[in-house]
Amino acid sequence: MNKTGSLDEDTFPKLLLRNAKKFADRPAMREKDLGIWQTWTWAEVLEEVRCLAIGFSGLGIKKGDKVAIVGDNRPRLYWSMCALQSLGAIPLPVYQDSVAKEMGFVLEHAEVSAAVVENQEQVDKMLEIGESYEGIKNIIYDDPRGLSKYKVTGLHSFKSVQQAGREALKKDGVEAGWLAGVEKGSGSDTAIFLYTSGTTGQPKGVVMTMENMVWVARTANRFDNLDVNETVIAYLPMAWVGDHVFSYAQSYEAGYCVCCPESPETVVADRREIGTTYAFAPPRIYENIITQTMVNMEDASKLKKKMFDYFLDVAKRTGEKILDGKNVPLKDKLLYMLGDFMVYGPLKNRFGLSKVRVGYTAGEAIGPEIFKFYRSLGINLKQLYGQTEAGVYITNQPDAEIYADTVGKPLEGIEVKIADSGEVMFRSPGVFKEYYKNPKATKETKTKDGWVHSGDAGLFDERGHLKIIDRAKDVGKLNDGTMFPPKYIENKLKFFPDIKEVVAFGDGRDFVSCFINIDLVAVGSWAERNNVSYASYQELAANPDVYKMIEKNVDAVNRELSGEDMVAGAQIKRFLILHKELDPDDGEITRTAKVRRSTIDERYGVLIKALDDEKVTSQHIKTEMTFEDGRKGIVEGDVEIRTMQTYPPKGQMQEAAE
Repeated sequence: MNKTGSLDEDTFPKLLLRNAKKFADRPAMREKDLGIWQTWTWAEVLEEVRCLAIGFSGLGIKKGDKVAIVGDNRPRLYWSMCALQSLGAIPLPVYQDSVAKEMGFVLEHAEVSAAVVENQEQVDKMLEIGESYEGIKNIIYDDPRGLSKYKVTGLHSFKSVQQAGREALKKDGVEAGWLAGVEKGSGSDTAIFLYTSGTTGQPKGVVMTMENMVWVARTANRFDNLDVNETVIAYLPMAWVGDHVFSYAQSYEAGYCVCCPESPETVVADRREIGTTYAFAPPRIYENIITQTMVNMEDASKLKKKMFDYFLDVAKRTGEKILDGKNVPLKDKLLYMLGDFMVYGPLKNRFGLSKVRVGYTAGEAIGPEIFKFYRSLGINLKQLYGQTEAGVYITNQPDAEIYADTVGKPLEGIEVKIADSGEVMFRSPGVFKEYYKNPKATKETKTKDGWVHSGDAGLFDERGHLKIIDRAKDVGKLNDGTMFPPKYIENKLKFFPDIKEVVAFGDGRDFVSCFINIDLVAVGSWAERNNVSYASYQELAANPDVYKMIEKNVDAVNRELSGEDMVAGAQIKRFLILHKELDPDDGEITRTAKVRRSTIDERYGVLIKALDDEKVTSQHIKTEMTFEDGRKGIVEGDVEIRTMQTYPPKGQMQEAAE
């Protein structure tokens, strides 16, 4: 018996065969198309995958071939992954919003021989990549719009490939041969390549085996008691390990239904219609929901605003206690029930969270107030800590042990320890096999006995819960020896709805300073309410009143930092509001919105130098930027720099008072 606990269900194609038999008539996937939800049962998904696999085989795709998957969340792209796995081929999902050059590196490094893409946009990227990398022999597209006049060798529609598979299945022995191939599959087979976001350099190809992914899915489903009755919405990038686990691996293991929205713009409305029971979103999604809510409430009538504020206070006081099953006074319980009818229920329904039984956030630290806001509404939101190399899961928060400042305890079968350097290390059956064609990085990350260096600094508290401090390599010191954890400071600022992104500087410097990106939705709404006109992000960012608003946020963070002994000396002394938004197309952040610090240092060196010089109050800069259509342009202007008040550590103030 293998580590997944089953001899017969150690690959996803085998799980599909099981589901088609055990859950034949239950919904496996849904997709909203032209306003109507289309549904496929597990039995129907098996038929789709089988025909597709035989069609792929007819194109020459075979065991060991790497095939790119590129597009938004679409059933046919998920089916393609399983179809490829049934042949022993390896799917490689790629971030669909990547430019051709960025995508080309991944495809060439992985030696991709074919690609399954969503639409014309992705076909065009493949053809552009093909001018420098000749390895792609076949391109299969889902949406035919705009492609009828393309005369390209190796370009096939999804329907034609599937139809070829259907015709081939009429021949004796074809289906039996495919089933035999599925049965030969084993847990040691490569399941998928998942490329890291590349915050410190080029992305690395994380090789995950079937055994890794099936074990992860089974362990996570068991932890939260997830079963065939769950409904999830697939809207995060398919190239991200989280989507692969939540929308594919766990679904195949538990048999639950995955729903694909009509478009990225309709996710909220579509989530409300299908009634998500198991939800995941990075903190920025939860932050955006609150920002939009608060912006909308500013336009509400005084009566509605007063009612909203009153019942939110009730929720803050009693909501989490009720969610955790703790005793609360009868009066508060009745008020909360009324608030649920008047405010919380409609609010949850508005964002499609009414039926959420388990919700997770991960990827970045979420603000304690934001985290508590959702839990106070009765949403069982929890935090987890994970990495691509772990197949997502390392620690999860058990029910009734939910703390805003921790990321939970190790799951069953996962070992976690803190190295002498303070770095978090982990080991489990879900740990990745290797980095593709990168033995040096594999050796540096994974020890001979299976322990993986997370790169994160952390500690266990007295409750046995893990706390993540920062990326270990990013934690530095000011010249006076004060610890400087940049992400910790950045996240405190990002908790404010007016601030979208922050880059903090301090290591080897006399003081801490920051770049700030404003949130265009929140600040734009403020500008509209206050009759402040602006023609661009740059103009709004430079507005003196916007600077005053951000200045208040920075001051609040400084006051908070002054009360924390370890970082009281790392208060923000200088800041500026960047003249442009940090953009993945410019290489400034990754596709998962992580800051590429080396690129920031290179592109904005003149601003960093100006921040370090306390005499400078303004700095001119020219910056190249990439427009949505791929064209390049220059944005330039004078950027104001503000100097902030810092506060004595509260411990020192208390000593002085004594």
